[in-house]
Amino acid sequence: MPDPRLTEQRNPRSREIDRLSPLEIADLINSEDRMVAQAVGEEREAIARAMEFVVQAFRAGGRLIYVGAGTSGRLGVLDAAEIPPTYGTDPDMVQGVIAGGPAALMRAQEGAEDRSEDGAAAIEEKRVGPRDFVLGIATSGTTPYVHGALHRAREHGARTGFLLCTYPSQELLSTHDVVIAPMVGPEVITGSTRMKAGTATKIVLNTITTGAMVLMGKVLGNLMVDLHVTCKKLQDRGERILMEATGMERDAAASLLDLAAGHVKTALVMHGRNVGRDDARQLLDQAGGVVGRVLPGIGT
Repeated sequence: MPDPRLTEQRNPRSREIDRLSPLEIADLINSEDRMVAQAVGEEREAIARAMEFVVQAFRAGGRLIYVGAGTSGRLGVLDAAEIPPTYGTDPDMVQGVIAGGPAALMRAQEGAEDRSEDGAAAIEEKRVGPRDFVLGIATSGTTPYVHGALHRAREHGARTGFLLCTYPSQELLSTHDVVIAPMVGPEVITGSTRMKAGTATKIVLNTITTGAMVLMGKVLGNLMVDLHVTCKKLQDRGERILMEATGMERDAAASLLDLAAGHVKTALVMHGRNVGRDDARQLLDQAGGVVGRVLPGIGT
């Protein structure tokens, strides 16, 4: 009897991949990857609901917490790690939990995903509560660690979501606040969910957190204005954002950014309202951090 999980089924288009040339293998994998964006797009409504839950959690002082194992866990940790340098957030705002702990990021910890009690313990360690949104990632839909974590999160009153790449059961749909299930089809190499399923996962997580940050006022137009300068690359980016949004020259942008202690959003308000750093920050606080409310029309 074939495995009912789509992620574990054999792909008829790649049954003879071991007989192909390097170019033919590249073409085959690329043709399969082209299915991913469409599959994710078909889950647009569920992705938007997850985005709304994340924003509600943030506005209540809560967090987005990803939970996964293997590739799924690594992608959650990766997305969480990329948010602070991009949007100037507190590292606690988006967190990733992976079965096997930090060591699993560098080397597979086989068997760690099988212990549901470890997932529950991770939720206890994070002190998850009603203000948080916990998104479980398990492309096969069956990982015990993830189910254990989500069960405990719900016991503590948190909203929960589930991201998988196979047919969701009715129980899964009725248990969680949102279920995202992009049907990318069987993998080129049977069961290798680091491929299409992993790509779909990365796209979904990118969309959820990017959308949430936009809705939280971290973006002006399409500029990442909540950026904090912490390295040369971000110094250059911050200066270019100020130049783009205000029309000022590079030297002026650099000086203004220095006066704003390296915070682009503060620098924009200082320039647009002709105020000092402290007053600019106060205006931003009063506007909920949304630059467009302080400076209508700027950045578009």
